[in-house]
Amino acid sequence: MKICIFWHRRDLRIHDNAGLAAALASGLPVLPLFIYDKDILDHLPEKADARLTFIFDEVEKLAKETEAAGGTFLARYGTPLAVLEQLVKDFDVAAVHTNEDYEPYATQRDNAVGELLQKHGADFHLYKDQVIFAKEEIMTKSGTVPKVFGAYLKAYTAKLTDELLLPYGSKGDFKRENLHHISAAKASERPTLQSMGFERKEQYFPPVKLPAESIVRHYHQTRNTPADEHGTTRESLNLRFGTLSVREVLRQAKALNQKMLAEIIWRDFFMMLLWHFPNTATESYDPKMRHIDYRNNEDEFRAWCEGRTGYPLVDAGMRELNETGYMPNRVRMTVAGFLTKHLFIDWRWGERYFADKLLDYDMANNVGNWQWMAGTGAISAPWFRVYSPESQLEKVDPEMKYVKRWVPEVGTSKYPAPIVEHKFGRERAVEAIRAARIAAS
Repeated sequence: MKICIFWHRRDLRIHDNAGLAAALASGLPVLPLFIYDKDILDHLPEKADARLTFIFDEVEKLAKETEAAGGTFLARYGTPLAVLEQLVKDFDVAAVHTNEDYEPYATQRDNAVGELLQKHGADFHLYKDQVIFAKEEIMTKSGTVPKVFGAYLKAYTAKLTDELLLPYGSKGDFKRENLHHISAAKASERPTLQSMGFERKEQYFPPVKLPAESIVRHYHQTRNTPADEHGTTRESLNLRFGTLSVREVLRQAKALNQKMLAEIIWRDFFMMLLWHFPNTATESYDPKMRHIDYRNNEDEFRAWCEGRTGYPLVDAGMRELNETGYMPNRVRMTVAGFLTKHLFIDWRWGERYFADKLLDYDMANNVGNWQWMAGTGAISAPWFRVYSPESQLEKVDPEMKYVKRWVPEVGTSKYPAPIVEHKFGRERAVEAIRAARIAAS
């Protein structure tokens, strides 16, 4: 009997899942699948990885929820091409359904998967699920890629209707009785962290639920106060791995806080830009900024990584990141600006470090924001703007509650002197960037 496979990726949930709803509506028995992608996991810097621990736990929950809903859940470890090729040999697969992913690796992978399935006579269907608008759905009036967020936001909110935020009905009948040829034993052979060569890393993960309404209502007032543990929603991890759907998050924001709505729309914006300009994952968007002679001092980079720069807000942010895998957004901007301008180190060094450490790491958002602060992106702060980490501290943590939580030795002889003087660092960066831009003209 023919079946279809639904391939979970950045959508670790049954509810409100566009691709799963389409698979269930196909009329064929649906076999849900998750692939622990060896092409990705082989590049993890440590065997005890918090994100992989989170994914593993959520996949196991997903398997139980699927089975409780009458389904049979498969999880496999390997490369997507090898896993899917084996499955189309084992079963009479009519189609594979999955949700779109807009990162360069994902695009290349999906093109290869489509070709593989076509050779085996199976269809490959992709659905928009992790964003509301994608690819070329919002363009400028002249038909070009929008590079001004204000204009993008205006066009986005004009097109955003309540109907677009309605949940997909993906809690359906998996028709398990028609999958009797998949033995329970085979389905239960899900890989463990240990069998894949990894270890658990116990760490705090935000709950998989919408934040309290009070947090969302006051978001515009508290989002830039890092000392307030409830100042932000902490939804970024759940959005990254799709344990919450973007539609339910946006419904709440649209109803309660327009500033939060706008901040979530940045996520769609950066994904759109990365899809149009995949090269920006590894190189500056602005050609004039591609040949800057950065200092790239390894000792200073290490001091930044470890929170030993002598600038309290920068050090607090980096220490929180290293210990928890999280950093408030305003602090992320401060530490990124300090690395790229004051220390004059290539933005890609910082982007890679965040990629290793952030629980909510999302390539589009991370690359977009790093290029913003470095002044190299399709949309960016002016290259000559250099934020003072001292002024940022006065604005967001004037009583130093956040700083003292993470840098208790601040104000004592144990705390280092500033690694670079603000005015000197600013002028050094601006002069070097100006010279590089003139040379590239």
